[in-house]
Amino acid sequence: MDKKKIILLIGALIVAAVTALLAKNMFDGASAPQVAAKKAEVVGGEILVATRALPVGTIITPDSFRFQPWPKDLIEDVYFKKEDTNVETLAGTVVRNPVTAGQPLTKGSLVAPGDRGFLAAALGPGMRAVTIPVSGLTGVAGFVFPGDRVDLMLTQSVKGEGPELKVSETVIRNLRVLATDNRVVASKNEQGQQYAEKAKLVTLETTPKIAEQISVAQTLGTLSLSLRSLADSAAELEEAIASGAIKLPKTDDPVVEADMIRSLAARPTSTKSTFSTGGDVSRFETRSPPPLAAKEKPKGPVVRVSRGNSVTDIEFGDK
Repeated sequence: MDKKKIILLIGALIVAAVTALLAKNMFDGASAPQVAAKKAEVVGGEILVATRALPVGTIITPDSFRFQPWPKDLIEDVYFKKEDTNVETLAGTVVRNPVTAGQPLTKGSLVAPGDRGFLAAALGPGMRAVTIPVSGLTGVAGFVFPGDRVDLMLTQSVKGEGPELKVSETVIRNLRVLATDNRVVASKNEQGQQYAEKAKLVTLETTPKIAEQISVAQTLGTLSLSLRSLADSAAELEEAIASGAIKLPKTDDPVVEADMIRSLAARPTSTKSTFSTGGDVSRFETRSPPPLAAKEKPKGPVVRVSRGNSVTDIEFGDK
């Protein structure tokens, strides 16, 4: 390669490098004011926003919200400002209007315990509130808190001829706890830690039909609560969908489908009942219900006929 071509090649490389350097400086200078403007724009304050979607009836917990910087010109009086908000007072409140993830929480979107309409706001659409008596033994020793999900067990003795049959049956599954006694938040000690407190009453969220079943169950025997894992509802829903027991409407919107699945997973059910008898626990107990006592045959009308000193009862229909 001759010297002229080498000199031209070197010159072209130098020109390209200088051009690239000038272009970089020009773009950096143009973007700097925008960055500064954005930083100046968010300087205002921090307000409370939802960390996830909060449907109507959601009981607020500490992981439901967080403080986020917000433009000063966009901060409204109805927002929860960091300097004016005690987040501990928000725990146990209920969402009155639906809130999307990242949306600011407003004072009108939450209803506090004791306020008018609190329990109605805590209930999902078409649901009812039912209160049942519990004790330390039947109420999981006080470790059931508002927002937990439980199964309802009925323990009773079936009488008949022979020994009684003792049986415990899971009659209702996936019930949401709305309150224990008159509390909708867990009790805390001086260090701010939650602790178990035995309750005498537990308020549950049910469907109208299940509310009737619970009322009847209270007259049959003793009701007990069984605390559920958070993953149980999703697993049972997937099983029901796979078996065809639940059919999801066809939709192309994944958000709508996710809302439907979440709603179905939150509903209680009484269709999958299981039971255990005394014979399953002890070999000295029976496994089958005792036979019912034979009922005396009903008698028809009786006519008493007297013949001298002889008196005879004649039953109509008797041969």
